[in-house]
Amino acid sequence: MTGTLLEVHGLEVDFVQYERGLRRRTVHALTGMDLTADAGEVVALVGASGAGKSLLASAVLGLLPANAVERGNVLFDGVRQDAAGRRRHAGRGMTLLPQATGFLDPLATVGRQVRRSAQLAGHDDPRGAAAQALARRGLGPEVLRRYPHELSGGMARRVLVAMATLSSPRVLLADEPTTGLPPADVGATLRELRTMADEGCAVVLITHELRAALEVADHVVICREGRTVDTADPAAFTGDGDALTHPFTRALWQALPGNGFRVAEGV
Repeated sequence: MTGTLLEVHGLEVDFVQYERGLRRRTVHALTGMDLTADAGEVVALVGASGAGKSLLASAVLGLLPANAVERGNVLFDGVRQDAAGRRRHAGRGMTLLPQATGFLDPLATVGRQVRRSAQLAGHDDPRGAAAQALARRGLGPEVLRRYPHELSGGMARRVLVAMATLSSPRVLLADEPTTGLPPADVGATLRELRTMADEGCAVVLITHELRAALEVADHVVICREGRTVDTADPAAFTGDGDALTHPFTRALWQALPGNGFRVAEGV
């Protein structure tokens, strides 16, 4: 399966806030984000904390709060979608794999939550689909009876992956899916995202862990302060970064552990 599934062009997001005395203040959160993801690709969206990566995911899914003002274009499968249209696709054609395990309901068992996801995804047998989704990620039937606080961090992340993929989304936005995980779980999570892409999904891997993303990404999109500044080939991230054409991308690579922790001035 080929073709562009997600296009983001010149996306800008402002937040209108009111301070004491009803003074109005506008916060410019995204100032020009661009991203394209084709079926069969993993596109890594990389940047420092606060660069706008997670906000982009919320905007793509039409999940911005009421005080947000949005400009630019978001297309799903070649069709421009307004925020309401994107919300209709959320959880079906486009799905978020959230960063925080706090997205799990602490008062409901894992089984109940995964079965609910299977039901919303339209499975004829939600109970069987839930058990199979967990089993594919190495989680036995005993996990169905547990509550989120009884899971390790890695197990909770695998439950979230199971829930996010039950609808067989065409676009998956994975928001920092490896943060805080041990190396074995990091590798397993990235391999699953790669497999989903190989099966025809367009995967947007949102991360600040550049080196890990290079293992599975087809393209790397670099953002800074709410704006896309570069799109690079993963093969260019090698050595001293001489193959990287944008100075900020090169500085980001050189600042990583193992690359000298160098901090470029004026970038």
